[in-house]
Amino acid sequence: MIKQAFLLISLFATSLLFSQNYIPIDKGSEIKFAIKNLGISTSGSISGIKGSINYKLADPNSASFNVSIDANSVNTGNSLRDGHLKKESYFNVKQFPKISFVSKNVSLNNTTHMLQATGTLTIKGVSKEITFPFMVSQQGDGLLFKATFPLNRKDFNVGGSSLTLSDEVRVSIIVFASKV
Repeated sequence: MIKQAFLLISLFATSLLFSQNYIPIDKGSEIKFAIKNLGISTSGSISGIKGSINYKLADPNSASFNVSIDANSVNTGNSLRDGHLKKESYFNVKQFPKISFVSKNVSLNNTTHMLQATGTLTIKGVSKEITFPFMVSQQGDGLLFKATFPLNRKDFNVGGSSLTLSDEVRVSIIVFASKV
């Protein structure tokens, strides 16, 4: 009986050692986007990442993400364009200051051999379930997450019915997360 109790306690303690809580660090992270406008690629970035990440290297299927970025930080290198993107027809940052993602599950895609996250992305008050592939690697005492995937801007009511603006936005994410 004592051996069984000791074994259970040891298993629980071991699982705690491998279950790690992380926080995304804005410095060292990049959230970038690219979209075609009149056939010319326009790119920018959004910063101010915050939230929590739970990740076990031995069991990525148990991972969870609850992160947000500051929509007001949109930066294309053109202050006039940035001001336009902050207005109601695009990100409407006064009413919707955050863009957030909350995962539902993480799994291994057997075809691509990459991990994929499924969860709810909320932009401009519109929440949609998305799935995207990502990679993770250990970097020092933290983790580095990388993902690239397309989004349809119209799914989130961003940019209205512009005839010159492509519907597809290419999103590239590099997020460094540090142990809590």
